[in-house]
Amino acid sequence: MVTAEVQVHLKKGVADPEGTNTLKALKLLGFDSAIEVKSARLFNISIEEDDGARAKAIVEEMCQKLLANPVIHDYTITLKE
Repeated sequence: MVTAEVQVHLKKGVADPEGTNTLKALKLLGFDSAIEVKSARLFNISIEEDDGARAKAIVEEMCQKLLANPVIHDYTITLKE
């Protein structure tokens, strides 16, 4: 079994309203040293597969079909065996 950690984040130049609103809220709470917040999603996916290359290919397909929108998202896949 392999566990894949997938981080999905917005591409550079794509507006991040969640990050912007979180930064505003931090400032209102007195965290004036915060200068930037970027939002991302993190998925931990367990795969019934012993071959790391095959597991990564499966997770790559998951990202392309569901987890990320290729127009606005980039993603990274890290395997943990």
